[in-house]
Amino acid sequence: MVTLYGISNCSTVKKALDWLKKNEIEFQFHDYKKQGIDEKKLKEWMAQIGWETLVNKRSTTWKGFDETLQNSITNEAAAIELMMSKTSVIKRPLIENDGKVVALGYNEKEYENVFYQ
Repeated sequence: MVTLYGISNCSTVKKALDWLKKNEIEFQFHDYKKQGIDEKKLKEWMAQIGWETLVNKRSTTWKGFDETLQNSITNEAAAIELMMSKTSVIKRPLIENDGKVVALGYNEKEYENVFYQ
């Protein structure tokens, strides 16, 4: 089963949702703001792509943190704590298929490779 993780009011997530619908790919949508995210799921993703990839340091959320907080995110445990409390710092959209991260961010070519190979 395909699951798209993100935030419903994010323009990049909206593009990914539209792409999946247009291409008639069945999926579930998991909204971090409404449903949160648990430590187990974050650890599953980190085992696949690393915590550094999941924390979006280019986001306005990250940039809004003070330097002390930013500098304290130096390992998986600190990243998990941050992402569970401030879900908007998780890079999005994240698309998972049968427990495997298949795409991070919005990239039509990547989506085509994932779903049409």
